[in-house]
Amino acid sequence: MSDRIRKLRSQLWTRKEGQDPDGGLNAAGRASYNRENDANLKPPQPEGGPRRDSFCARSAGQMKMWPEAAEDPDSRLRKARRAWNC
Repeated sequence: MSDRIRKLRSQLWTRKEGQDPDGGLNAAGRASYNRENDANLKPPQPEGGPRRDSFCARSAGQMKMWPEAAEDPDSRLRKARRAWNC
C-alpha cells in the first residue's frame, strides 16, 4: 500500500466515522486530526468562555458567507452552532 493511500485511510477526521452526527468532530476525529497535524483541537465548550465566544463570532460570519447552509437546519454549520449553544 502506498504512503498516500495509507495517509488517506488514516485521516479519520475527514470521514463519517470521525464526525459527530450533531456537528463537529467526535473524540476519535479530534484525536486523528491532532495526531496528523500536530494540533490540539479541543471538544466544544458549550458552557461558555472565551473559546465559545470566539467560535460563535467566527461561525456567525460563516452563516453570512453561506446563506444556503444558514437556512438548512441539518447543515453541519447549524449543527455545530447548536452543539456550542450559539
